[in-house]
Amino acid sequence: MQNEYGPNFVTITDEDGNDIELEYVDALEHKGQTYMAFLPVLEEGEDEVNAEDFGLVILKTVMENGEELLSTLDSEEEANEVYDLFMEQLEEEEE
Repeated sequence: MQNEYGPNFVTITDEDGNDIELEYVDALEHKGQTYMAFLPVLEEGEDEVNAEDFGLVILKTVMENGEELLSTLDSEEEANEVYDLFMEQLEEEEE
């Protein structure tokens, strides 16, 4: 029997055509926008310390041609604001 509550993974392709595998952490709604937080997936033999350099990856959902896609955030201000909200939410879940 498979574990139905295991981690969720997504593979995204960056603008250079490189595939990046991410593990879903959490999602939140803010100002009518849905944001999703991910952590980079370690490749076999990859050092955990190096992976932590990437930190939390935050993407937002956007509709394009009737399809829901993940997109980068528009500004550093938006990224900082949403990052703080995710950190608050994760701290609350730990308590």
